[in-house]
Amino acid sequence: MSLFNPQKTLGEAGFFEGLVDFHSHILPGVDDGIKEMEHSLQVLDYYERKGVSTVWCTPHVYEDLPNKTDDLKERFEQLKEAYKGKIRLMLAAEYMLDHEFASRLADGDLLPIGDDHDHLLVETSFFNGPENLEQLFRQILSKGFYPVLAHPERYIYMGKSDYLKWKEMKVKFQLNYTALAGLYGKEAQQKATWLLSNEMYDACGSDLHNVRFVTEEKSELATMRIKSKSVVKLLNIKRPNC
Repeated sequence: MSLFNPQKTLGEAGFFEGLVDFHSHILPGVDDGIKEMEHSLQVLDYYERKGVSTVWCTPHVYEDLPNKTDDLKERFEQLKEAYKGKIRLMLAAEYMLDHEFASRLADGDLLPIGDDHDHLLVETSFFNGPENLEQLFRQILSKGFYPVLAHPERYIYMGKSDYLKWKEMKVKFQLNYTALAGLYGKEAQQKATWLLSNEMYDACGSDLHNVRFVTEEKSELATMRIKSKSVVKLLNIKRPNC
């Protein structure tokens, strides 16, 4: 029987053991993610029981939500003080590629991601990318960072030629692994399957925003099954190449 038999959940297949969740919104009360500290702790308790090794807290930063770096660091310290478990907690941010980001990049006011802190987790609108997207990627690279594009499978305006172009530019990709189960619809599922089968992903994450995602008996995470024949490759990115 295959490791990723369609009748197995991700947990049953051992996906979560040693997982590095590269993208989450569990830092409480700072964005549209989890609001209360107790809920953040519930998520971490669930993750620890599943065997997750590392969780990156990656709160949103964009023009309408210009979270200050020092404020995020302070809130992160509060989370670390409250959490008494074994999971390694790390802080970065998910930056919208907008004018706010351009200003922070110029000033060096950033929270990088990755063990060497030389990557930046970035996103665009799901419907339309910035006209200067290529220029922004080049600016990030010129500052000594690798751009990591969050959930590329979810961008309606992107196709295979775009993905190939960005990979040639050394842009890295982070998968929302729930996309493989159709959480974001059929199109995103198909894109995620294609990107994964072509080994274009460098990291994966939950993009978790809500405690119900892990605490309800029939939540997406608890019941999710992966049906793609190529999904065994998911095991290769549960620890990031970043």
